[in-house]
Amino acid sequence: MKEILLTNDDGFESEGLRKLAKMLKKEFKARISIVAPATEKSACSHAITLTRPLHFVKVGKDFYKLEDGTPADCVYLALAKLYKKRLPDLIISGINKGANVGEDITYSGTCAGAMEAVLQGVPALALSHYFEKSSAQIDYKNALKITRELVGRIFREGFPLDKKEFLNVNFPDSRAKFQGLKVCKAGKRLYNFKAHSGINPRGVEYFWLPSSNLDHEEDKGADITLLRRGFATLTPIMLDLTAYKRMKALKKWLKD
Repeated sequence: MKEILLTNDDGFESEGLRKLAKMLKKEFKARISIVAPATEKSACSHAITLTRPLHFVKVGKDFYKLEDGTPADCVYLALAKLYKKRLPDLIISGINKGANVGEDITYSGTCAGAMEAVLQGVPALALSHYFEKSSAQIDYKNALKITRELVGRIFREGFPLDKKEFLNVNFPDSRAKFQGLKVCKAGKRLYNFKAHSGINPRGVEYFWLPSSNLDHEEDKGADITLLRRGFATLTPIMLDLTAYKRMKALKKWLKD
């Protein structure tokens, strides 16, 4: 029997997480274990908790929430405590509500769950579902279908990437005309440092950081552009962040 570990950064009550677990159990007859944060941890990146204890809370059979835990904490502790005889065959983080594309991958708690998995030697997928702000809710039909096909191929043919690499998958807005799945590179986001401020009843100023609008550089071969055109995107991500093309110039810079 195949073993799949699920986590996310939307929290243990996430609709995407629960629909994903239900589909995997039905289609693959696999043992599905879930360890997810007790509360939303969006944009927590690859943080792990070193300054306070963490606590598993059982939600159901093979289903736990981790009090004050991040997605990386969830994967780390699940492997330490739930898989003493052998590691899971696959770890899936998601399905996240909202896209994780371009440099947003570095912010993403969803992607961090997959990062922690491949650091520990387990193949991993990060799954995210884009939605326009005007969308009332997400229809996960196409996302679940694509995930079923990807997981089936992984189990039949093996994971297609090297060690310390994971697959980042983004699904388009539910209302868009679905164009299929396309392998592509990560795009380039455009960022700002705006913040919304206010004054609380005690006269103290506070700030809210605004949510992302997916502003980006136009590139027809990149995940952001394709996602907004109705494609699901499949991007291989490596954890080696070395800028190899700049090493020669950097050595020369030091000598000059």
